[in-house]
Amino acid sequence: MLASHLTLTPLTATVLIFLAVLAGNRYRRVWKTEGPRWQLWLFGLLAALALLTLAFVPMQTA
Repeated sequence: MLASHLTLTPLTATVLIFLAVLAGNRYRRVWKTEGPRWQLWLFGLLAALALLTLAFVPMQTA
């Protein structure tokens, strides 16, 4: 099965955390300034996908 070989390396997990933080920060800025709704969706989905990936894809062990 393909799903059994799907793991996150520490570098990939770090990049995903960084992406989630940046997207969440950008979401908050657009929300506070009442910016375009498409930007809210874009940054919200990016943050959500990154966090869901971190939550449900296992980390690679040594």
